[in-house]
Amino acid sequence: MRIDIISAVPALLESPLSHSILKRAQNKGSVSLHVHDLREYGKGNYRQIDDTQYGGGAGMVIMPEPLAKMIDKLSESRTYDEIIFLTPDGETLKQNTSNQLSLTQNLLLVCGHYKGIDERIRQKYITKEISIGDYVLTGGELPACILIDSIVRLIPGVINDETSALSDSFQDGLLSPPAYTRPQNWRGMEVPEVLTSGNFKQIENWRTDQAQERTKSRRPDLLEKK
Repeated sequence: MRIDIISAVPALLESPLSHSILKRAQNKGSVSLHVHDLREYGKGNYRQIDDTQYGGGAGMVIMPEPLAKMIDKLSESRTYDEIIFLTPDGETLKQNTSNQLSLTQNLLLVCGHYKGIDERIRQKYITKEISIGDYVLTGGELPACILIDSIVRLIPGVINDETSALSDSFQDGLLSPPAYTRPQNWRGMEVPEVLTSGNFKQIENWRTDQAQERTKSRRPDLLEKK
Protein backbone atom coordinates (compact mmCIF):
# COMPACT_ATOMS: atom_id res chain seq x y z
CA MET A 1 0.00 0.00 0.00
CA ARG A 2 1.07 3.56 -0.69
CA ILE A 3 -0.27 6.58 1.18
CA ASP A 4 0.53 10.13 0.08
CA ILE A 5 -0.15 13.03 2.45
CA ILE A 6 -0.42 16.67 1.39
CA SER A 7 0.28 19.10 4.23
CA ALA A 8 0.93 22.78 4.81
CA VAL A 9 3.02 21.83 7.86
CA PRO A 10 4.75 18.53 6.96
CA ALA A 11 7.03 18.63 10.01
CA LEU A 12 4.00 17.78 12.17
CA LEU A 13 3.89 14.35 10.51
CA GLU A 14 7.53 13.36 10.88
CA SER A 15 7.56 11.81 14.34
CA PRO A 16 4.21 9.96 14.34
CA LEU A 17 4.95 8.34 10.98
CA SER A 18 8.49 7.21 11.84
CA HIS A 19 8.05 5.20 15.03
CA SER A 20 6.45 2.05 16.41
CA ILE A 21 4.04 0.09 14.19
CA LEU A 22 4.21 2.57 11.31
CA LYS A 23 8.00 2.41 11.22
CA ARG A 24 7.90 -1.39 11.29
CA ALA A 25 5.34 -1.49 8.48
CA GLN A 26 7.54 0.70 6.29
CA ASN A 27 10.66 -1.33 7.06
CA LYS A 28 8.81 -4.50 6.05
CA GLY A 29 7.65 -2.91 2.83
CA SER A 30 3.99 -3.33 3.78
CA VAL A 31 3.31 0.37 3.30
CA SER A 32 5.11 3.38 1.88
CA LEU A 33 4.26 6.79 3.34
CA HIS A 34 5.08 9.97 1.42
CA VAL A 35 4.59 13.46 2.86
CA HIS A 36 4.35 16.36 0.41
CA ASP A 37 4.84 20.01 1.31
CA LEU A 38 2.00 22.04 -0.21
CA ARG A 39 4.25 25.11 -0.29
CA GLU A 40 6.19 23.53 -3.15
CA TYR A 41 3.33 24.81 -5.30
CA GLY A 42 2.82 28.05 -3.38
CA LYS A 43 2.43 31.38 -5.11
CA GLY A 44 5.29 33.88 -5.44
CA ASN A 45 8.55 34.22 -3.56
CA TYR A 46 6.86 33.52 -0.24
CA ARG A 47 5.16 30.38 -1.59
CA GLN A 48 1.75 31.62 -0.50
CA ILE A 49 -0.89 28.90 -0.15
CA ASP A 50 -3.70 30.73 1.66
CA ASP A 51 -5.80 33.86 1.23
CA THR A 52 -8.71 35.72 2.82
CA GLN A 53 -12.28 34.50 2.40
CA TYR A 54 -14.67 35.92 -0.15
CA GLY A 55 -17.50 37.58 1.72
CA GLY A 56 -15.32 38.50 4.66
CA GLY A 57 -14.90 36.73 7.97
CA ALA A 58 -12.06 35.67 10.23
CA GLY A 59 -9.47 33.13 9.17
CA MET A 60 -7.61 32.23 6.00
CA VAL A 61 -8.48 29.56 3.43
CA ILE A 62 -6.09 27.35 1.46
CA MET A 63 -6.22 28.46 -2.17
CA PRO A 64 -7.36 25.99 -4.83
CA GLU A 65 -4.48 26.30 -7.30
CA PRO A 66 -1.58 24.99 -5.16
CA LEU A 67 -3.67 22.00 -4.06
CA ALA A 68 -4.91 21.29 -7.57
CA LYS A 69 -1.38 21.37 -9.00
CA MET A 70 -0.09 18.95 -6.36
CA ILE A 71 -3.02 16.55 -6.70
CA ASP A 72 -2.69 16.60 -10.49
CA LYS A 73 1.05 15.94 -10.28
CA LEU A 74 0.66 13.01 -7.89
CA SER A 75 -2.20 11.57 -9.94
CA GLU A 76 0.04 11.39 -13.02
CA SER A 77 1.94 8.47 -11.47
CA ARG A 78 -0.96 6.44 -10.01
CA THR A 79 -4.70 6.15 -9.67
CA TYR A 80 -5.92 6.73 -6.13
CA ASP A 81 -8.60 4.50 -4.67
CA GLU A 82 -9.66 7.44 -2.49
CA ILE A 83 -8.66 11.08 -2.14
CA ILE A 84 -9.51 11.84 1.47
CA PHE A 85 -9.93 15.25 3.08
CA LEU A 86 -9.53 15.33 6.87
CA THR A 87 -12.18 17.75 8.09
CA PRO A 88 -14.44 18.21 11.15
CA ASP A 89 -17.54 18.09 8.96
CA GLY A 90 -16.68 14.75 7.36
CA GLU A 91 -18.09 11.36 8.33
CA THR A 92 -16.90 10.25 11.75
CA LEU A 93 -14.12 7.67 11.54
CA LYS A 94 -15.34 4.17 12.44
CA GLN A 95 -13.53 0.85 12.57
CA ASN A 96 -15.39 -0.39 9.51
CA THR A 97 -14.02 2.55 7.49
CA SER A 98 -10.46 1.65 8.49
CA ASN A 99 -11.14 -1.99 7.60
CA GLN A 100 -12.29 -1.02 4.12
CA LEU A 101 -9.43 1.40 3.49
CA SER A 102 -6.86 -1.21 4.57
CA LEU A 103 -7.82 -3.20 1.46
CA THR A 104 -6.92 -0.40 -0.95
CA GLN A 105 -3.62 0.12 -2.78
CA ASN A 106 -3.24 3.90 -3.14
CA LEU A 107 -4.61 6.62 -0.87
CA LEU A 108 -4.12 10.38 -0.97
CA LEU A 109 -4.80 12.34 2.22
CA VAL A 110 -5.32 16.10 2.16
CA CYS A 111 -4.72 17.88 5.46
CA GLY A 112 -6.73 21.04 5.93
CA HIS A 113 -5.33 24.06 7.73
CA TYR A 114 -6.47 27.52 8.78
CA LYS A 115 -10.23 27.71 7.96
CA GLY A 116 -9.99 24.76 5.56
CA ILE A 117 -9.61 24.44 1.80
CA ASP A 118 -11.43 26.12 -1.06
CA GLU A 119 -14.77 24.36 -1.56
CA ARG A 120 -14.08 23.85 -5.25
CA ILE A 121 -11.25 21.44 -4.44
CA ARG A 122 -13.68 19.38 -2.39
CA GLN A 123 -16.10 19.30 -5.27
CA LYS A 124 -13.57 18.45 -7.98
CA TYR A 125 -11.10 16.10 -6.30
CA ILE A 126 -12.17 14.79 -2.91
CA THR A 127 -13.85 11.37 -2.91
CA LYS A 128 -14.16 10.87 0.85
CA GLU A 129 -14.23 13.21 3.86
CA ILE A 130 -13.34 11.94 7.33
CA SER A 131 -13.53 13.47 10.81
CA ILE A 132 -11.96 11.96 13.93
CA GLY A 133 -14.54 13.56 16.23
CA ASP A 134 -16.75 16.49 16.99
CA TYR A 135 -14.02 18.98 17.81
CA VAL A 136 -11.66 21.26 15.90
CA LEU A 137 -7.86 20.99 15.69
CA THR A 138 -5.32 23.36 14.21
CA GLY A 139 -4.97 21.26 11.08
CA GLY A 140 -5.56 17.86 9.53
CA GLU A 141 -2.09 16.47 10.22
CA LEU A 142 -2.88 14.76 13.53
CA PRO A 143 -6.18 13.32 12.20
CA ALA A 144 -4.23 12.02 9.19
CA CYS A 145 -1.80 10.23 11.51
CA ILE A 146 -4.69 8.67 13.40
CA LEU A 147 -6.33 7.51 10.20
CA ILE A 148 -3.07 6.08 8.85
CA ASP A 149 -2.35 4.22 12.09
CA SER A 150 -5.85 2.72 12.14
CA ILE A 151 -5.42 1.49 8.56
CA VAL A 152 -1.83 0.27 8.50
CA ARG A 153 -2.10 -1.92 11.62
CA LEU A 154 -4.72 -3.98 9.76
CA ILE A 155 -2.43 -4.83 6.83
CA PRO A 156 -1.38 -8.52 7.04
CA GLY A 157 2.10 -8.93 8.45
CA VAL A 158 2.31 -5.50 10.11
CA ILE A 159 1.34 -6.77 13.56
CA ASN A 160 3.14 -9.98 14.54
CA ASP A 161 -0.03 -11.51 16.00
CA GLU A 162 -2.55 -10.74 13.30
CA THR A 163 -5.45 -12.05 15.38
CA SER A 164 -4.77 -9.23 17.86
CA ALA A 165 -6.06 -6.57 15.46
CA LEU A 166 -9.15 -8.62 14.72
CA SER A 167 -10.05 -8.80 18.43
CA ASP A 168 -9.70 -5.08 19.11
CA SER A 169 -12.54 -2.92 20.36
CA PHE A 170 -15.21 -2.13 17.74
CA GLN A 171 -14.26 -4.98 15.37
CA ASP A 172 -17.36 -6.92 16.46
CA GLY A 173 -19.34 -3.88 17.54
CA LEU A 174 -18.31 -4.31 21.19
CA LEU A 175 -15.66 -2.86 23.47
CA SER A 176 -12.79 -5.16 24.43
CA PRO A 177 -13.11 -7.17 27.66
CA PRO A 178 -10.74 -6.58 30.61
CA ALA A 179 -7.18 -7.84 30.11
CA TYR A 180 -4.72 -9.13 32.74
CA THR A 181 -1.08 -10.21 32.84
CA ARG A 182 1.48 -11.31 35.46
CA PRO A 183 1.63 -11.28 38.44
CA GLN A 184 -1.51 -13.24 39.28
CA ASN A 185 -1.83 -11.38 42.56
CA TRP A 186 -0.97 -7.69 42.43
CA ARG A 187 -1.35 -5.65 45.63
CA GLY A 188 -4.04 -7.99 46.84
CA MET A 189 -5.99 -7.91 43.58
CA GLU A 190 -6.42 -11.32 41.92
CA VAL A 191 -6.77 -12.18 38.27
CA PRO A 192 -10.24 -13.69 37.65
CA GLU A 193 -10.02 -17.42 38.29
CA VAL A 194 -11.52 -18.37 34.93
CA LEU A 195 -8.51 -16.87 33.10
CA THR A 196 -6.11 -19.24 34.86
CA SER A 197 -8.35 -22.30 34.51
CA GLY A 198 -7.02 -23.46 31.15
CA ASN A 199 -10.60 -24.00 29.97
CA PHE A 200 -10.57 -22.01 26.74
CA LYS A 201 -14.28 -22.38 26.10
CA GLN A 202 -15.09 -20.88 29.50
CA ILE A 203 -12.52 -18.15 28.92
CA GLU A 204 -14.07 -17.28 25.55
CA ASN A 205 -17.55 -17.15 27.09
CA TRP A 206 -16.27 -15.00 29.98
CA ARG A 207 -14.64 -12.53 27.59
CA THR A 208 -17.80 -12.30 25.50
CA ASP A 209 -19.92 -11.63 28.59
CA GLN A 210 -17.46 -9.04 29.88
CA ALA A 211 -17.31 -7.30 26.49
CA GLN A 212 -21.08 -7.08 26.41
CA GLU A 213 -21.30 -5.78 29.98
CA ARG A 214 -18.58 -3.20 29.43
CA THR A 215 -20.22 -2.01 26.23
CA LYS A 216 -23.62 -1.84 27.93
CA SER A 217 -22.28 0.33 30.76
CA ARG A 218 -19.89 2.54 28.79
CA ARG A 219 -21.18 2.68 25.21
CA PRO A 220 -24.82 1.53 25.12
CA ASP A 221 -25.18 3.31 21.76
CA LEU A 222 -23.01 0.59 20.20
CA LEU A 223 -25.42 -2.11 21.34
CA GLU A 224 -28.33 -0.18 19.91
CA LYS A 225 -26.60 -0.08 16.53
CA LYS A 226 -25.59 -3.74 16.82
